[in-house]
Amino acid sequence: MKAFFVVLLTIIISGCATLSQLSTYTVSNAELESVLDSQLGKLQKQSELAGIPLELTVDDMTVDIGPDGRDVVRLGALATASINVFGFKYPAKLSLEMEGAPYYDSEKKAIFVRSLSLLDSTIDAAGYKGNLAPVSKEVMMLINGYLASNPVYTLDTTNNTLRLLSSVPLNLSIEQGKLALQPKQ
Repeated sequence: MKAFFVVLLTIIISGCATLSQLSTYTVSNAELESVLDSQLGKLQKQSELAGIPLELTVDDMTVDIGPDGRDVVRLGALATASINVFGFKYPAKLSLEMEGAPYYDSEKKAIFVRSLSLLDSTIDAAGYKGNLAPVSKEVMMLINGYLASNPVYTLDTTNNTLRLLSSVPLNLSIEQGKLALQPKQ
């Protein structure tokens, strides 16, 4: 009988240890950057600017979660806009800084960034360096459209702990450098 209670107590204690692991799951800047970097090949769009064919490609993205203690995710994007005129291709390098609100979708068990707003944009093309709003708008539409339907992070439900965590309603909170998912209370 005494052995039964020891085994039962051990099971309860190990259950509590598992529950304490479930209390908070965090996703860091580096993890989000890694996911976005792996998806960069999909961030390409054929468009037109004043009737001239334009190909937009996002080359690199950086992530800053909770900058200045704010509840946003700041994204930096380096992109290439290639204009095709008279059989020649003229590439221009774009640099964008934008931020949006992270959102946890419990059905998809994924984190999305939505409602991006442009903070800063610069272009470097054939010696010209400055702000070019029309191309920035096209790149923003590309990134906003992509992030509206593609998560920046999906929980790995093959992991038993994450599957259990994602089975309960979760709150998403933003801390400096990381997103935290916690069971709703």
